[in-house]
Amino acid sequence: MTPEERLQAFRRFLERSPDDPFARYSVAMGHRSAGQPAEAVREFEELARRRPDYVATYLMWGQTLESLGSLEEAAAAYDRGIEAARKAGNNHALSELGEAREGLRRLRGV
Repeated sequence: MTPEERLQAFRRFLERSPDDPFARYSVAMGHRSAGQPAEAVREFEELARRRPDYVATYLMWGQTLESLGSLEEAAAAYDRGIEAARKAGNNHALSELGEAREGLRRLRGV
């Protein structure tokens, strides 16, 4: 299955279940895999709007923003994810997001 075929399958799943966070996350990741980072960012933004507690969103969203050179927005995504991970008690995600945030801080010299 090509990345575009996989993305189409994810889109069909999202059409059937627009409020399913995994469906939207899958579409975002499909865009990312297909080399469409701006579209991925839009889906991550929508997912964060609809389900701010879906912790998996934030690391991939931040990394995608970083790949676009949107470092301030990436920092904000990581910060939101750190807060969501704390609320959820998800220490693994908290660690990953903290490391990503720290790496970005070093990159930006802040």
